[in-house]
Amino acid sequence: MRAGRDPADDARTRVLVDAATLARLLEAGAPVTVLDVRWALGRTDGRAQHAAGHVPGAVYVDLDTELAAPPSAAAGRHPLPVLADLERAARRWGVRAGVPVVAYDAVGGMSAARAWWLLRWAGRTDVRLLDGGVDAWVAAGGTLEIGDVVPAPGDVVLRPGALPTLGADGAAALAAAPDGVLLDARAAERYRGEVEPVDPRAGHVPGAVSLPTAGNLTADGRFAPAGVLRDRFAATGAVDRRPVGVMCGSGVTAAHEAAALATLGVEAALYPGSWSQWSADGARPVAVGPDPG
Repeated sequence: MRAGRDPADDARTRVLVDAATLARLLEAGAPVTVLDVRWALGRTDGRAQHAAGHVPGAVYVDLDTELAAPPSAAAGRHPLPVLADLERAARRWGVRAGVPVVAYDAVGGMSAARAWWLLRWAGRTDVRLLDGGVDAWVAAGGTLEIGDVVPAPGDVVLRPGALPTLGADGAAALAAAPDGVLLDARAAERYRGEVEPVDPRAGHVPGAVSLPTAGNLTADGRFAPAGVLRDRFAATGAVDRRPVGVMCGSGVTAAHEAAALATLGVEAALYPGSWSQWSADGARPVAVGPDPG
């Protein structure tokens, strides 16, 4: 680290890369694997979006089939993929030993963070999110390529467990613990139980604290400045208290919450099953309203 550099800046740059920096790497021919993870709840046109225009050389990643195992009531809508399947997928994307990875999307990193988290969980350390995604790339003057991208096969070897996870019992224990915090990254109205568009029951895990993922971003889809994020998470106790867990509907946007915390140097455990798993189990209690309960 350079003398006088703020350690918080180092934490942030280990998670995020800006469009200008990525452009310089690509223009210089530096080895870098770029992943296009365009996905949003209720949409199935990510591959078409990629084909219509993507960062040069970016490989399309299918969140539903490559970044998750098949859904089930027992495991949730986006269970963690089997490690061997994830490794095969990563090799199809061209992920190689010693080559950095940059993932992006068109929703402020909320789907790309799933790829970021999974690769980090599987032992890759040099993985970043393109801050602002494809919109930031275009705004910075970056060109877009059209069509499909089929890279040379990668050789990455993945090993699980480099980042912590929670099961349902662990999430319940953390939410009830006086020295920890479980953050729920879903929209506030879903947390309060006013609406539930996809999962069996409305409400939240008793004791979980609402902190919608959208608040991590500025109006242009970039991560908020470090001071803003620190104040936001500190208000929940997630900066000073340990341990910290994150959940959402199915473990996708919770990865974005984990990434935002990582920019502050805070490691959070992800609950992959999240509300889709919890709410499908009738034996699990449900709280409603604005308070943790």
